[in-house]
Amino acid sequence: MAFIGKTLPEFELEAYNPAKDEFTTVSSENLKGNWKVLIFYPADFTFVCPTELEDMQDNYEALKDLGAEVYSVSVDTHFVHKAWHDNSERISKLQYTMISDSNKELARELDILDDSGKALRATFVVDPDNIIQTVEINADGIGRKAAVNIDKIKAAKYVAEHPGEACPAKWQEEGDEVLTPGLDLVGKL
Repeated sequence: MAFIGKTLPEFELEAYNPAKDEFTTVSSENLKGNWKVLIFYPADFTFVCPTELEDMQDNYEALKDLGAEVYSVSVDTHFVHKAWHDNSERISKLQYTMISDSNKELARELDILDDSGKALRATFVVDPDNIIQTVEINADGIGRKAAVNIDKIKAAKYVAEHPGEACPAKWQEEGDEVLTPGLDLVGKL
């Protein structure tokens, strides 16, 4: 499935909000209006997943400073998310919402459900209109580095605010060199 430029599927799912220690409902509709990072992972109480979610927590404030919210998503229930949060040193640090896709609806719609019925290790950067801007999908044994999402959000926001411009490789901050694609650049880069 081609993801980029597609609208996030409509959904309404139960979640655990560790910052408020409460269960809540998260929908595609209430995600609108903000940049967001959706970090899908195979399962709670596993091995690579807690390292990734802790790393995302370590970068959460920087993402919030950019106006982005973070949501982790697995096929575990919101009750299991709470139990994991209460029993794992790494996961107990989380302040972002943990969405339950226990009916596998969202993972199936995004075509990231593996043969065993778990979500693939996938990260989506989604704009305020719920349009998917970036996707990263890794094999189960390959963990992701959360800090790359800071650069992805910065670049996606820059491009959204500056139509006709593009961010080249290694672009990190407004003020860095950008490209204005056109005939004058053909063969010159």
